[in-house]
Amino acid sequence: MFKKFYDKSIELALNKRSNLYLGIVSFVESSFFPIPPDVMVVPMVLAKKDSYIRIFLIATVFSVLGGIFGYLIGYLFIDLAMYVIEFYNYESKVLKLKMDLSQGSGMVIWLGTLFLAGFTPLPYKVFTITSGLIAFDIIAFVIISFISRGLRFFLVSILTAKFGERFVKLIEQRGAVWSSIVGISIICVLAFFYFAFIKY
Repeated sequence: MFKKFYDKSIELALNKRSNLYLGIVSFVESSFFPIPPDVMVVPMVLAKKDSYIRIFLIATVFSVLGGIFGYLIGYLFIDLAMYVIEFYNYESKVLKLKMDLSQGSGMVIWLGTLFLAGFTPLPYKVFTITSGLIAFDIIAFVIISFISRGLRFFLVSILTAKFGERFVKLIEQRGAVWSSIVGISIICVLAFFYFAFIKY
């Protein structure tokens, strides 16, 4: 089934109404769809390199809107939210997070986790739903989602436009590794500034 969804996403990316389909895929991926928007972003940018900014903006805006929808699922429909979380085997992590937040800790850690989920191949939908389930601050959620998703899709779009097939081959071979390294590096830098200059 996953291969079927993947092939269909590639097909939609080459359709004349690809912008519309990219918006739909970006939206649903943030709450339940298994295929990331990058599958459409890359071939769309390859076909229309001058439109890479518009493509990245569509993916970002609709991904964040989908993230808000996922948040509302977690906030309003607890049984459905737990079903999704259990499907990805994250229930123990969610319970620990709720305990940490109730004790006044975990805020910074969850912000960092949200960033990584939005930037790397982690299942972002799990974290959008979890944010609603734990009633995480919605403003902070939207801001970190815009930053992480925007950075991810911007890098994918501009690097695809600049390097074309060479970049495509790189992300096919080591995309998950490199995005994780970059995401963790950014988190480490932000954590350093937080603890060095803000907290104290």
